[in-house]
Amino acid sequence: MRAIKVLERILATIPIMLGVAVIVFIFMRLTPGDPVDIMMGDSGYVSAEEIENLRREFHLDKPLILNLRGGNPLDSQLFIYLGGMLRGDLGNSYIKRKPVSELIGGHLPATIELALGALVFGLAVAIPIGIISAVRQYSLIDRFSMAGAFLGISMPAFWLGIIMILLFSVRLKWLPVSGRIDYDAELVEVTGLYVLDSIITGNKAALISSLRHLVLPSITLGATMAAIVARLLRSSMLEILRQDYITLARAKGQLEFLVVMKHALRNALIPTVTVVGLQIGTLLGGNMIVETVFAWPGLGRVVVAAIFNRDFPLVQGAVMVYAFTFVVANLIVDILYTYLNPRITL
Repeated sequence: MRAIKVLERILATIPIMLGVAVIVFIFMRLTPGDPVDIMMGDSGYVSAEEIENLRREFHLDKPLILNLRGGNPLDSQLFIYLGGMLRGDLGNSYIKRKPVSELIGGHLPATIELALGALVFGLAVAIPIGIISAVRQYSLIDRFSMAGAFLGISMPAFWLGIIMILLFSVRLKWLPVSGRIDYDAELVEVTGLYVLDSIITGNKAALISSLRHLVLPSITLGATMAAIVARLLRSSMLEILRQDYITLARAKGQLEFLVVMKHALRNALIPTVTVVGLQIGTLLGGNMIVETVFAWPGLGRVVVAAIFNRDFPLVQGAVMVYAFTFVVANLIVDILYTYLNPRITL
Protein backbone atom coordinates (compact mmCIF):
# COMPACT_ATOMS: atom_id res chain seq x y z
CA MET A 1 0.00 0.00 0.00
CA ARG A 2 2.80 2.41 0.88
CA ALA A 3 4.57 1.62 -2.42
CA ILE A 4 1.39 2.51 -4.34
CA LYS A 5 1.11 5.82 -2.48
CA VAL A 6 4.75 6.62 -3.26
CA LEU A 7 4.16 5.80 -6.93
CA GLU A 8 1.13 8.08 -6.97
CA ARG A 9 3.19 10.91 -5.50
CA ILE A 10 5.91 10.36 -8.10
CA LEU A 11 3.37 10.49 -10.93
CA ALA A 12 1.91 13.67 -9.43
CA THR A 13 5.28 15.38 -9.87
CA ILE A 14 5.07 15.11 -13.67
CA PRO A 15 2.63 18.04 -14.15
CA ILE A 16 4.61 20.03 -11.57
CA MET A 17 7.85 19.58 -13.51
CA LEU A 18 6.05 20.38 -16.76
CA GLY A 19 4.66 23.58 -15.26
CA VAL A 20 8.11 24.58 -13.99
CA ALA A 21 9.58 23.96 -17.46
CA VAL A 22 6.99 26.19 -19.15
CA ILE A 23 7.33 28.99 -16.57
CA VAL A 24 11.14 29.01 -16.75
CA PHE A 25 11.02 28.98 -20.56
CA ILE A 26 8.70 31.98 -20.71
CA PHE A 27 10.50 34.04 -18.07
CA MET A 28 13.91 33.46 -19.66
CA ARG A 29 12.56 34.77 -22.97
CA LEU A 30 11.21 37.85 -21.19
CA THR A 31 14.67 38.84 -19.94
CA PRO A 32 16.25 41.72 -21.89
CA GLY A 33 19.05 40.90 -24.29
CA ASP A 34 19.47 38.71 -27.36
CA PRO A 35 21.66 35.59 -26.95
CA VAL A 36 23.00 35.91 -30.49
CA ASP A 37 23.95 39.56 -29.98
CA ILE A 38 25.77 38.60 -26.75
CA MET A 39 27.62 35.76 -28.51
CA MET A 40 28.68 38.03 -31.37
CA GLY A 41 29.38 41.10 -29.26
CA ASP A 42 33.17 40.72 -29.10
CA SER A 43 33.77 39.01 -32.45
CA GLY A 44 34.11 42.12 -34.60
CA TYR A 45 32.24 42.33 -37.89
CA VAL A 46 29.62 39.63 -38.32
CA SER A 47 27.53 39.24 -41.43
CA ALA A 48 23.76 39.02 -41.36
CA GLU A 49 24.00 35.52 -42.83
CA GLU A 50 26.12 34.29 -39.90
CA ILE A 51 23.65 35.75 -37.42
CA GLU A 52 20.76 34.11 -39.25
CA ASN A 53 22.58 30.76 -39.27
CA LEU A 54 23.06 31.00 -35.48
CA ARG A 55 19.40 31.77 -34.96
CA ARG A 56 18.45 28.82 -37.10
CA GLU A 57 20.90 26.53 -35.27
CA PHE A 58 19.36 27.34 -31.87
CA HIS A 59 15.75 27.52 -33.19
CA LEU A 60 15.60 31.20 -32.29
CA ASP A 61 14.11 31.94 -35.71
CA LYS A 62 10.94 30.01 -34.82
CA PRO A 63 7.86 31.42 -33.02
CA LEU A 64 8.05 31.48 -29.26
CA ILE A 65 4.97 29.44 -28.22
CA LEU A 66 2.74 28.66 -31.22
CA ASN A 67 3.40 28.81 -34.95
CA LEU A 68 0.54 30.96 -36.28
CA ARG A 69 2.19 31.60 -39.64
CA GLY A 70 1.00 28.35 -41.20
CA GLY A 71 2.31 24.81 -41.09
CA ASN A 72 2.55 22.85 -37.86
CA PRO A 73 1.31 25.06 -34.97
CA LEU A 74 3.56 23.10 -32.56
CA ASP A 75 6.69 23.98 -34.56
CA SER A 76 7.81 26.55 -32.00
CA GLN A 77 10.63 27.09 -29.50
CA LEU A 78 8.51 25.96 -26.56
CA PHE A 79 7.37 22.66 -28.01
CA ILE A 80 10.81 21.89 -29.44
CA TYR A 81 12.19 22.37 -25.92
CA LEU A 82 9.47 20.30 -24.26
CA GLY A 83 9.84 17.52 -26.83
CA GLY A 84 13.57 17.36 -26.25
CA MET A 85 13.09 17.36 -22.48
CA LEU A 86 10.71 14.40 -22.70
CA ARG A 87 13.42 12.54 -24.65
CA GLY A 88 16.01 13.44 -22.03
CA ASP A 89 17.63 16.06 -24.28
CA LEU A 90 18.02 19.44 -22.57
CA GLY A 91 19.59 21.01 -25.63
CA ASN A 92 23.00 22.54 -26.21
CA SER A 93 24.53 25.51 -24.45
CA TYR A 94 24.60 28.65 -26.60
CA ILE A 95 27.96 29.77 -25.25
CA LYS A 96 29.87 26.57 -24.50
CA ARG A 97 28.43 24.65 -27.47
CA LYS A 98 28.13 21.48 -25.40
CA PRO A 99 25.11 19.42 -24.32
CA VAL A 100 23.45 20.92 -21.26
CA SER A 101 23.20 17.50 -19.60
CA GLU A 102 26.98 17.11 -19.95
CA LEU A 103 27.67 20.52 -18.42
CA ILE A 104 25.27 19.91 -15.54
CA GLY A 105 26.68 16.44 -14.92
CA GLY A 106 30.21 17.82 -14.84
CA HIS A 107 29.47 20.50 -12.23
CA LEU A 108 26.67 18.91 -10.19
CA PRO A 109 28.96 16.66 -8.05
CA ALA A 110 30.74 19.74 -6.67
CA THR A 111 27.40 21.30 -5.75
CA ILE A 112 26.18 18.07 -4.15
CA GLU A 113 29.37 17.75 -2.12
CA LEU A 114 29.07 21.32 -0.87
CA ALA A 115 25.40 20.82 -0.01
CA LEU A 116 26.16 17.61 1.90
CA GLY A 117 28.95 19.35 3.79
CA ALA A 118 26.62 22.21 4.72
CA LEU A 119 23.92 19.71 5.74
CA VAL A 120 26.27 17.75 7.99
CA PHE A 121 27.54 20.95 9.59
CA GLY A 122 24.04 22.36 10.04
CA LEU A 123 22.60 19.24 11.67
CA ALA A 124 25.69 18.60 13.81
CA VAL A 125 25.36 22.09 15.27
CA ALA A 126 21.58 22.55 15.32
CA ILE A 127 20.39 19.29 16.91
CA PRO A 128 22.55 19.41 20.08
CA ILE A 129 21.91 23.14 20.50
CA GLY A 130 18.16 22.72 20.06
CA ILE A 131 17.98 19.88 22.58
CA ILE A 132 20.19 21.52 25.21
CA SER A 133 18.41 24.89 24.87
CA ALA A 134 15.03 23.23 25.40
CA VAL A 135 16.12 21.11 28.36
CA ARG A 136 17.85 24.08 30.00
CA GLN A 137 15.37 26.78 29.07
CA TYR A 138 16.35 30.35 30.05
CA SER A 139 19.80 29.20 31.16
CA LEU A 140 22.96 30.98 30.05
CA ILE A 141 23.55 28.29 27.43
CA ASP A 142 20.03 28.76 26.07
CA ARG A 143 20.35 32.53 25.81
CA PHE A 144 23.76 32.40 24.11
CA SER A 145 22.60 29.66 21.73
CA MET A 146 19.48 31.51 20.64
CA ALA A 147 21.44 34.75 20.27
CA GLY A 148 23.88 32.88 18.04
CA ALA A 149 20.99 31.37 16.07
CA PHE A 150 19.47 34.80 15.56
CA LEU A 151 22.84 36.06 14.37
CA GLY A 152 23.17 33.12 11.99
CA ILE A 153 19.79 33.85 10.41
CA SER A 154 20.58 37.56 10.07
CA MET A 155 24.01 37.30 8.41
CA PRO A 156 24.01 37.28 4.57
CA ALA A 157 25.99 34.39 3.11
CA PHE A 158 28.24 36.59 0.97
CA TRP A 159 29.24 38.71 3.98
CA LEU A 160 29.87 35.71 6.22
CA GLY A 161 31.92 34.03 3.49
CA ILE A 162 34.12 37.07 2.98
CA ILE A 163 34.65 37.52 6.72
CA MET A 164 35.64 33.86 7.11
CA ILE A 165 38.07 34.12 4.20
CA LEU A 166 39.67 37.22 5.69
CA LEU A 167 39.93 35.63 9.14
CA PHE A 168 40.77 31.98 8.57
CA SER A 169 42.50 32.17 5.19
CA VAL A 170 44.14 35.57 4.90
CA ARG A 171 44.91 36.39 8.55
CA LEU A 172 45.38 33.00 10.22
CA LYS A 173 46.25 31.04 7.05
CA TRP A 174 44.55 27.92 8.41
CA LEU A 175 42.35 27.10 5.43
CA PRO A 176 42.50 27.68 1.66
CA VAL A 177 40.72 30.61 0.07
CA SER A 178 39.01 28.92 -2.86
CA GLY A 179 38.69 25.82 -5.00
CA ARG A 180 37.95 22.19 -4.14
CA ILE A 181 41.40 20.62 -3.82
CA ASP A 182 45.10 21.39 -4.15
CA TYR A 183 46.48 21.18 -7.68
CA ASP A 184 49.14 18.64 -6.69
CA ALA A 185 46.72 16.27 -4.92
CA GLU A 186 46.61 13.90 -7.93
CA LEU A 187 43.14 12.59 -7.16
CA VAL A 188 41.62 9.93 -9.39
CA GLU A 189 37.95 10.88 -9.87
CA VAL A 190 35.40 8.10 -9.48
CA THR A 191 32.15 9.77 -8.45
CA GLY A 192 33.09 13.45 -8.75
CA LEU A 193 32.71 13.85 -4.97
CA TYR A 194 36.30 14.54 -3.96
CA VAL A 195 35.97 13.49 -0.33
CA LEU A 196 34.36 10.19 -1.29
CA ASP A 197 36.80 9.62 -4.15
CA SER A 198 39.72 10.20 -1.78
CA ILE A 199 38.36 7.54 0.56
CA ILE A 200 37.68 5.08 -2.27
CA THR A 201 41.14 5.47 -3.79
CA GLY A 202 42.89 5.60 -0.40
CA ASN A 203 44.47 8.98 -1.18
CA LYS A 204 45.07 10.46 2.27
CA ALA A 205 46.64 13.68 0.98
CA ALA A 206 43.68 14.32 -1.32
CA LEU A 207 41.24 13.59 1.53
CA ILE A 208 42.88 16.13 3.82
CA SER A 209 43.07 18.70 1.02
CA SER A 210 39.44 18.27 -0.06
CA LEU A 211 38.20 18.47 3.54
CA ARG A 212 40.21 21.65 4.17
CA HIS A 213 38.74 23.25 1.05
CA LEU A 214 35.24 22.14 2.06
CA VAL A 215 35.21 23.60 5.58
CA LEU A 216 34.68 27.32 4.96
CA PRO A 217 32.05 27.11 2.19
CA SER A 218 30.17 24.41 4.13
CA ILE A 219 30.03 26.55 7.27
CA THR A 220 29.00 29.60 5.26
CA LEU A 221 26.23 27.75 3.44
CA GLY A 222 25.06 25.76 6.47
CA ALA A 223 25.03 28.60 9.02
CA THR A 224 21.53 29.80 8.17
CA MET A 225 20.16 26.26 8.12
CA ALA A 226 21.76 25.51 11.50
CA ALA A 227 20.18 28.61 13.01
CA ILE A 228 16.70 27.86 11.62
CA VAL A 229 16.73 24.20 12.64
CA ALA A 230 18.08 24.96 16.13
CA ARG A 231 15.34 27.51 16.86
CA LEU A 232 12.60 25.26 15.48
CA LEU A 233 13.82 22.16 17.33
CA ARG A 234 14.02 24.11 20.59
CA SER A 235 10.46 25.36 20.14
CA SER A 236 9.17 21.87 19.31
CA MET A 237 11.03 20.29 22.21
CA LEU A 238 9.63 22.84 24.68
CA GLU A 239 6.10 22.03 23.57
CA ILE A 240 6.66 18.27 23.73
CA LEU A 241 8.33 18.37 27.15
CA ARG A 242 5.14 19.85 28.63
CA GLN A 243 2.97 16.98 27.43
CA ASP A 244 1.36 14.51 29.87
CA TYR A 245 3.11 11.45 28.47
CA ILE A 246 6.49 13.04 29.21
CA THR A 247 5.38 13.60 32.80
CA LEU A 248 4.21 9.98 32.94
CA ALA A 249 7.55 8.71 31.62
CA ARG A 250 9.36 10.67 34.30
CA ALA A 251 6.96 9.40 36.97
CA LYS A 252 7.80 5.83 35.96
CA GLY A 253 11.39 6.55 36.90
CA GLN A 254 12.92 6.56 33.44
CA LEU A 255 16.26 8.25 33.06
CA GLU A 256 16.00 11.88 31.96
CA PHE A 257 18.27 11.13 28.99
CA LEU A 258 15.88 8.44 27.74
CA VAL A 259 12.85 10.67 28.30
CA VAL A 260 14.40 13.46 26.25
CA MET A 261 15.93 11.36 23.46
CA LYS A 262 13.35 8.59 23.10
CA HIS A 263 10.04 10.29 23.83
CA ALA A 264 10.53 14.02 23.31
CA LEU A 265 13.04 14.20 20.47
CA ARG A 266 11.27 11.73 18.19
CA ASN A 267 8.03 13.71 18.27
CA ALA A 268 9.82 17.04 18.04
CA LEU A 269 11.56 15.89 14.86
CA ILE A 270 8.33 15.85 12.82
CA PRO A 271 8.18 19.63 12.14
CA THR A 272 11.98 19.76 12.09
CA VAL A 273 12.19 17.19 9.31
CA THR A 274 9.90 19.38 7.20
CA VAL A 275 12.25 22.33 7.48
CA VAL A 276 15.33 20.17 6.87
CA GLY A 277 13.74 18.76 3.72
CA LEU A 278 13.08 22.24 2.39
CA GLN A 279 16.57 23.35 3.39
CA ILE A 280 18.13 20.51 1.38
CA GLY A 281 16.57 21.95 -1.74
CA THR A 282 17.76 25.39 -0.72
CA LEU A 283 21.29 24.13 -0.15
CA LEU A 284 21.43 22.69 -3.66
CA GLY A 285 19.61 25.48 -5.43
CA GLY A 286 20.51 28.53 -3.37
CA ASN A 287 24.27 28.18 -3.16
CA MET A 288 25.13 30.40 -6.13
CA ILE A 289 26.45 33.21 -3.94
CA VAL A 290 28.56 30.88 -1.79
CA GLU A 291 30.02 29.15 -4.85
CA THR A 292 30.86 32.54 -6.34
CA VAL A 293 32.51 33.83 -3.16
CA PHE A 294 34.69 30.72 -2.75
CA ALA A 295 35.24 30.10 -6.48
CA TRP A 296 33.67 26.70 -5.97
CA PRO A 297 33.34 25.01 -9.39
CA GLY A 298 29.75 23.91 -8.90
CA LEU A 299 26.52 24.30 -10.82
CA GLY A 300 25.66 27.58 -9.11
CA ARG A 301 28.57 29.48 -10.68
CA VAL A 302 27.73 28.02 -14.08
CA VAL A 303 24.11 29.19 -13.77
CA VAL A 304 25.16 32.72 -12.76
CA ALA A 305 27.36 32.98 -15.86
CA ALA A 306 24.61 31.47 -18.01
CA ILE A 307 22.08 34.05 -16.79
CA PHE A 308 24.35 36.94 -17.74
CA ASN A 309 25.06 35.34 -21.14
CA ARG A 310 21.35 34.61 -21.79
CA ASP A 311 22.25 30.95 -22.22
CA PHE A 312 18.62 29.81 -22.15
CA PRO A 313 19.07 26.01 -22.41
CA LEU A 314 21.67 25.88 -19.63
CA VAL A 315 19.59 27.98 -17.24
CA GLN A 316 16.45 25.98 -18.03
CA GLY A 317 18.24 22.65 -17.48
CA ALA A 318 19.73 23.80 -14.16
CA VAL A 319 16.37 25.08 -12.91
CA MET A 320 14.80 21.73 -13.78
CA VAL A 321 17.48 19.99 -11.69
CA TYR A 322 16.79 22.34 -8.78
CA ALA A 323 13.01 21.82 -9.09
CA PHE A 324 13.45 18.05 -9.21
CA THR A 325 15.59 18.27 -6.07
CA PHE A 326 12.85 20.13 -4.19
CA VAL A 327 10.23 17.61 -5.30
CA VAL A 328 12.34 14.61 -4.26
CA ALA A 329 13.26 16.23 -0.92
CA ASN A 330 9.58 16.82 -0.10
CA LEU A 331 8.71 13.24 -1.06
CA ILE A 332 11.44 11.90 1.23
CA VAL A 333 10.17 14.12 4.05
CA ASP A 334 6.64 12.76 3.63
CA ILE A 335 7.94 9.18 3.71
CA LEU A 336 9.94 9.93 6.88
CA TYR A 337 6.75 11.21 8.50
CA THR A 338 5.24 7.73 8.30
CA TYR A 339 8.20 6.30 10.23
CA LEU A 340 8.35 9.03 12.86
CA ASN A 341 4.58 8.88 13.41
CA PRO A 342 2.84 5.73 12.09
CA ARG A 343 -0.54 7.49 12.37
CA ILE A 344 0.45 9.73 9.44
CA THR A 345 -0.12 8.32 5.93
CA LEU A 346 1.04 9.51 2.55
